[in-house]
Amino acid sequence: MEYNVKIDAFEGPLDLLLHLINRLEIDIYDIPMAEISEQYLLFIHAMKELELDVASEYLVMAATLLAIKSKMLLPKYEDELEDEFEYEEDPRDDLVEKLVEYRKYKEAAIELKQMEQERGQMFTKPPSDLTEYMKDIPSDQFQGDVSIYDMIGALNKLLRRKKLQKPLSTKITRQEISIESRMEEILKDLTIEKGKQNFNTLFPVPEKNHVVITFLAILELMKRNEIYVEQDGNFEDIFVARMGASMIGTN
Repeated sequence: MEYNVKIDAFEGPLDLLLHLINRLEIDIYDIPMAEISEQYLLFIHAMKELELDVASEYLVMAATLLAIKSKMLLPKYEDELEDEFEYEEDPRDDLVEKLVEYRKYKEAAIELKQMEQERGQMFTKPPSDLTEYMKDIPSDQFQGDVSIYDMIGALNKLLRRKKLQKPLSTKITRQEISIESRMEEILKDLTIEKGKQNFNTLFPVPEKNHVVITFLAILELMKRNEIYVEQDGNFEDIFVARMGASMIGTN
């Protein structure tokens, strides 16, 4: 039977080696075997002094480190020196490859743990059926893909056309009008006219205050699903109609 042995903060010999490499600021691709072997063996001896059971895998890694260290200390023969331009396999290559792969998985595990903790802060609920709230809205009518940016663009075109950005006269007149009353007027006009109306025709009074109130009233009516708007294409005119009205005819 296989057991996963965890000693202190280390989950295996590769984890211990990676810890030593990071602590000693060693290049993982150029490990000084004498130094890393000495530090590793000191850790093993320390665990024994504390009467901790050292898993066999730690002892196997210690033997591997000593074997690699020995290979690197062996002198080269003359025939090997003659072939110095040929590639010679580094005894550390296999160990480095294992350490690099282990580091990848360790970093991935840390990132996944953080994602798990962040996800644990989110609460969801199953999707709800909102069909019953749509029963009063005709199935063949909807707001379409006209966005608030399209509406603002249409308003800007209207302002440029009527040149409302600058005062029309020096005489100042103040006429109070509420959004609610303007909404009622718009609905009344759309009911009388029937069909759809051009967005521009809903702004009969050439005063900026009245234009702004009218625009806000139209947005509120859209929000309440009392009117709907459509646009045939980008930069085309926008048309407005009451919910339930036929979309035939234009003004």
